[in-house]
Amino acid sequence: MSLAVLLIAGACGSDDSGDSAATDTDATSETDATTSNDVSSDDTSSDSDTAAAGAVDVGLFFDGALAQEVTTEDCTLSGGTETTCYSITVAGDPVSYDTGPFCPATITDSAEAGGIWFDGTGVYDLDGEFIANLAELYGDDNWMMYDEDGNVLVTETAEEFEAAARPDVDPSLQNHCVEGRAEWLENGEPVTSTVLIPVEPVLADAAAATRGNLGVTLDGVVIAESAPVDAILGAYTIAAFDDCGGHYNPFDGYHLHGAVGCSEVDEVSDGETAMFAYAMDGFAVHSPLDDPDSADLDECNGHTTEADGYHYHANSAEQNLVIECLIGQTVDGGGR
Repeated sequence: MSLAVLLIAGACGSDDSGDSAATDTDATSETDATTSNDVSSDDTSSDSDTAAAGAVDVGLFFDGALAQEVTTEDCTLSGGTETTCYSITVAGDPVSYDTGPFCPATITDSAEAGGIWFDGTGVYDLDGEFIANLAELYGDDNWMMYDEDGNVLVTETAEEFEAAARPDVDPSLQNHCVEGRAEWLENGEPVTSTVLIPVEPVLADAAAATRGNLGVTLDGVVIAESAPVDAILGAYTIAAFDDCGGHYNPFDGYHLHGAVGCSEVDEVSDGETAMFAYAMDGFAVHSPLDDPDSADLDECNGHTTEADGYHYHANSAEQNLVIECLIGQTVDGGGR
C-alpha cells in the first residue's frame, strides 16, 4: 500500500486537522527551509497528493509566540505544486520557559547549574563533573576547560561569544564553554523568523532529507538543522544547550537543536506523546517516543493515528537532529 493511501486512510476517522573548526556555524548555514532533493508532482494540489491529516492549525501557537499576525499567500512547493501557504513569523524567544542556564561556573557545580550537551551519541548534563572529564570522554588530553582553581572557562562578553561562534574559532577561546545571552543579540532583542508552511500538507513523491530550518515550535522558536558537533569539538569547545535543547547564536538568536519535552500542548492522545511543533511541510511534530520501535514508524519517524492523523515524532535529543526527514513538499526558500 502506498504512503499516500496510508495517510489518507488513517486520517479519515480523525477530527484533527562542516569540518572546519566552529562553535556553531548556524550563523553561516542556510536558514531557508528546503529539502536535499527535489520531488516531482502535478502543478496543482489534488485529493491524491494532499495529505488528509488536516490543515495547519495556527490557533495552537501559544500566546506571544508569534511576532506578527499570520497571513496567507500563494506559494509553489518543491515538487511544483501551486497551493496556499501560511506566512508565520515566530517571536524567537520561547514563551513557555526561560532560556538557560547553559554552562556551569565551576567543576564542582551540580547539574542544576548548567544545561545539557548532545553529540550524536549521548545526552550529558553540563555539570562540573562533565567539564572535568572531557579529556576522558573524548580521548584527547588537549581538553582542559577550567583553570587551576576549578573555574570553568566560559564566554563572558558579547565579543567573546561572537568570536567563538564563527567558522574559525579564535584560538584564545578554544577550551571554552560557549554560552550566549539574549542581551548580546542585536539591540538586545530576540531574532524573529518568518517561514512559509503549506496550509495543507502536500505529499512529495519520496521522503527527502532535511537541510536548513526544519520547523517552528508552538512557543515561537525555530527548529534548526543539526548542530555542527564535529566542528565544535574540533575547536575544543562545547556549544552548551539549555535543558530544552536550545541555545543562542549571535546572528540567528535562540533556536532548537534537540527535543526534550518542552513547548508541548496540554492535550495528548492515548498512547501518544504531545505535539510541540510544525515541520516545514506542514505536518505536526510530536515529542520523542520512549519506545519508537513499537510504534511502526516510517523512515521519517512518522505514522498515522486515528486521533492525530499523520505526524512526525522527533528523534531523541542525543541524535542532534529533531526531524529525521520530510515526506511532504516544502517551499523552496521558505525561511526568511
